[in-house]
Amino acid sequence: MNTGKILDEIAKNRILLLDGAMGTMIQGFKLTETDFRGGRFASHGTSLLGCNDVLCLTKPDVIESIHRSYLEAGADIIETCSFNATAVSLAEYGLADRAYEISAAAAGIARKAADAFSTGDKPRFVAGSMGPTAKSAGIPADMKDLSKRGITFDELAAAYYDNARGLLDGGADILLIETVFDIINAKAAIYAADRLREERQAPIPIIVSATIANDSGHILSGQSIADFCAAVLHGNPWAIGLNCSFGADKLEPHIRKLAGLAPCLVSAYPNAGLPNQLGEYGETPETMAVHLERYMQQGLVNILGGCCGSTPSHIAAIAEKVRGFPPRKLPKAVSAAAPFRQPPGTVTLIGERTNAAKNQEFLTFINEENYDEAVSLAQDMLEDGAAMINVCVDGALPDTKRAITRFLNLGLCYPDFAQAPVMVESSDWETVEAALKRLPGKGLAYAISLREGEAEFLRKARQARRCGAAVAVTLDDEPGRADYYSRKIARAGYSYALLTGGGGFPPEDIVFDPVVLPVAEHCAADFIRLCAWIRENCPGVNILGNIPNLSTAYQDDNAFREALHTVFLKWAGEAGLTMAIVNPSTLIPPDALEDGLWRAAEDAIFGPKPD
Repeated sequence: MNTGKILDEIAKNRILLLDGAMGTMIQGFKLTETDFRGGRFASHGTSLLGCNDVLCLTKPDVIESIHRSYLEAGADIIETCSFNATAVSLAEYGLADRAYEISAAAAGIARKAADAFSTGDKPRFVAGSMGPTAKSAGIPADMKDLSKRGITFDELAAAYYDNARGLLDGGADILLIETVFDIINAKAAIYAADRLREERQAPIPIIVSATIANDSGHILSGQSIADFCAAVLHGNPWAIGLNCSFGADKLEPHIRKLAGLAPCLVSAYPNAGLPNQLGEYGETPETMAVHLERYMQQGLVNILGGCCGSTPSHIAAIAEKVRGFPPRKLPKAVSAAAPFRQPPGTVTLIGERTNAAKNQEFLTFINEENYDEAVSLAQDMLEDGAAMINVCVDGALPDTKRAITRFLNLGLCYPDFAQAPVMVESSDWETVEAALKRLPGKGLAYAISLREGEAEFLRKARQARRCGAAVAVTLDDEPGRADYYSRKIARAGYSYALLTGGGGFPPEDIVFDPVVLPVAEHCAADFIRLCAWIRENCPGVNILGNIPNLSTAYQDDNAFREALHTVFLKWAGEAGLTMAIVNPSTLIPPDALEDGLWRAAEDAIFGPKPD
């Protein structure tokens, strides 16, 4: 049985105990600059005092003694001393090139201690700690230019890859992406972990744990707990959790929220209260254990431990409480797993005014690099009722990757924009990828098609998923309009089987676009029939329609165009359409549409009714 299955079996029966703070314990040794340097870095040109990770090379006995003290306290899982063991963080100490070596050494020390304490009845495990770094890919680095970031997704992913590779090579059982304050940073770490899973053909368990920045339950980059949960589920985490933050008492309502959303295990390891002016934490082992007992009484957690300020005494006190409570049960209904899902009959409106191929005003703003005005178009659409933004810069500046990155970086600084899902569209797949790596939330990659061949279809789908996005699949893979309905259902069924099978896609991350044709081509009724077929035969997917395509022959008749859009949305929505690209400000409420226009629109869609 592999490690993941062993962990799953244990987690079914009891709450697992995580260890406590590493930094707090290291401080207790009162180590000097000389201790941190050791003989190996005696002449190193940068001060190493405070670089806890380097102690895995220069004072391994100190780190091992800390691990052993937590294992003696009853911890099932111990964290490696590698919180800052990425090239990004170690660069501050002139040790960027030592990231892999330090990570591997950190895991090796923890592995040795865990193995020494493991028994048949109580195996011990090693979690490779992967901290957030001090740089953010999602938060502006320059208040004079809000489109600038201190680091890119790709730079973070490369650093996390070496970090995670070292941890696994050193013997870590789990990768722990912790203290997440920026979801884009976390997505980069997940990207690296998923790359290693693929390379090693191994189901590496990962835990993703965020830190709450305020009482409302948002992380520093502005996302809610539900946003955080939805944004990281593509990584198939073994557990999702919260750590650090304000202490066990104040973290409780946020853990309760997470427990109702997560389709996997839930972890919690808060600080031992908040530090005072001397840096001392106020929660005693007894008071912290009492606070965490409430988590267990409510069935909120599967994994418990401590963060800053906690010690082996805290973990021992929690261990006494854990014995009396069963683990949290996984919920049956998980809303966070499908952020695009709407109640039956409800259609999500996708605003198209930020698509340069369809909107001259947006194209002009992008060409002029007037990103403030370009973002204002998106905000106007959201105010008009759009629930999602369609972003495309094709046909604008030659460097579409740079243009879409700058636009998104600026737009995401505004809360209403940042909370709206984004559908990224481009004929250049690298531009789509670049945009997906800028999104903190769940993106939608538009579009992939079997027209490119099965291998390319699956490659793009997997890459989009690795970036945390759903995919839109167009069903326009054959030329000509004849036999519209039968060809489309065949392609939809085959695409669904590919993606949910070998592609590893959950149905809620698949969006079919059967392609709306002008009503003059007499396929509108077939599109509606096709929505019903997909809903019945491809359960769980979304269906997308580009509504303005219907009315290309009526550009000079706004009243009829708007009626046509309203009537089509009504019928297609009832048949299963869940998403519609449309300018929401042009839609007429169905009960406000004149009978004559309604009948004329239905005739255009379905053909005239016989007298």
